[in-house]
Amino acid sequence: MTKRLWLLAILLICPSVRANDPEKITQEELVRRSQQMYDALVPGDQEPWKLYIADDAMSTDEKGRTMDKAALVADVQRMPTGYSGVIHIVNAKSRFAPGVAIVSYDAEEKETVFGQVLHARYHMTDTWLYRNQLWQIVATQALRYYEDPAAGQVPEAKLNDYTGRYELAPGEVIKVTRNGSQLTVQRGSGKPYALLPESPDLFFRPGAEGRKLFHRDASGLVDRLIDRRNNEDLVWKRIE
Repeated sequence: MTKRLWLLAILLICPSVRANDPEKITQEELVRRSQQMYDALVPGDQEPWKLYIADDAMSTDEKGRTMDKAALVADVQRMPTGYSGVIHIVNAKSRFAPGVAIVSYDAEEKETVFGQVLHARYHMTDTWLYRNQLWQIVATQALRYYEDPAAGQVPEAKLNDYTGRYELAPGEVIKVTRNGSQLTVQRGSGKPYALLPESPDLFFRPGAEGRKLFHRDASGLVDRLIDRRNNEDLVWKRIE
């Protein structure tokens, strides 16, 4: 085998072996590399991640986990039997400076679990540095977009259980009213907003994280409205 063919064989067999990068790089090329990493998730192929993630990289995912390169690469595992998925990069934007590229984009995920389809959207920001003639990600952060839960059904007659006035502190009062099958909340003279049921006694405000839980006393009457945010509660006592 000639030397040229021998080198070509190494490049084909070993994905991590590659030529040096040019100092200037485009948004399209960086997005292509990121997409290559996402495409490697389903089969659990760690090679693109080893190649494009810097040894001193810092990563914070949508769960709040902070990982170094070793932990990030180890997290890339073949999806179990019955699971499949795809992630597409959209809405990419970038900023460049000498030796630095920041790429921000949305990652749209479609996951299939034994025939059932789940969707999620993430916003990603990657910082690439040009060092040792290579462009690699040195920092990455993921945020998950909030999505409202599916609205449930509560009998209209039951909605009367929730109407009334609730007090957080002296002078801090919200009023819950009903108009047909719709509950509305107004705090003081503020703008009213709708509450949608997720299940009996559990409601949410469209477009806002958290839940509104109507608490019942031992006799079954609603006595409190619990504003639950990130597993912490603000308790409004019913006064009327």
